[in-house]
Amino acid sequence: MTIVKQDFELFHARQLLSEHPTLAGLDAPLIGVLLNQAQIRHAKAGQTLFHEGASAQHYLLVLAGQIEIIRFSDSGEERVFGQFSDGQLVAETAMFMPHGRYPMNARARTDTRYCWLTRDGLRQACQQSPALAMRYLENMSMRVYKRINEVDWIAHSSAPQRLAAYLLDEQARQGTTIQLPLSQRQLASRLGVRAETLSRLLTKWQEQGYLEGRQRQWTLLDIPYFQGLSTEAQRAF
Repeated sequence: MTIVKQDFELFHARQLLSEHPTLAGLDAPLIGVLLNQAQIRHAKAGQTLFHEGASAQHYLLVLAGQIEIIRFSDSGEERVFGQFSDGQLVAETAMFMPHGRYPMNARARTDTRYCWLTRDGLRQACQQSPALAMRYLENMSMRVYKRINEVDWIAHSSAPQRLAAYLLDEQARQGTTIQLPLSQRQLASRLGVRAETLSRLLTKWQEQGYLEGRQRQWTLLDIPYFQGLSTEAQRAF
């Protein structure tokens, strides 16, 4: 990784932090605390930024590019838990974990510029601002709630229901044509189904005229059909 020291990059980082949903409205001096000892770094696609189990002394702000959070099973199978792009923070919750270690690996999905922010700066900012600490508590609570819902959904749903819900979510974010952010094998692992099952479902739905495409690019042709399958994934709150 090449560390570059450019004032305009740090200015860009300051702007992105001040616009981040959790940090919006913070006083400039508090943003300065977050940026204390910050470093601007570049990473090539495929480069690991931190490893699971390593000391968690830094979190990341994506300036440009994409970063993915992954874990490996005992057999070496890769599972992607999240992807982050411009303006998003990566691993900030790890800064509050009492064991002080990263729970996952971070890898650059594309050539990426990011800001390397310190654990000490974030914790100091939260100590100085109870309102910021409360925002982080609310944010983490919602993440836990979302994860509980996902685990419950996976435990009680079928493979077609899970895949339909995922495709609808991506369609809502991306529009008519979906570019899957994961490979089919990674997506199958995330949804808790066999890769062969996922491939057969996509082929079957394409033959039935519910969608069209190949590999990572798909277009949903029958939205009501997928909505009917994924109804159980929707909650009142």
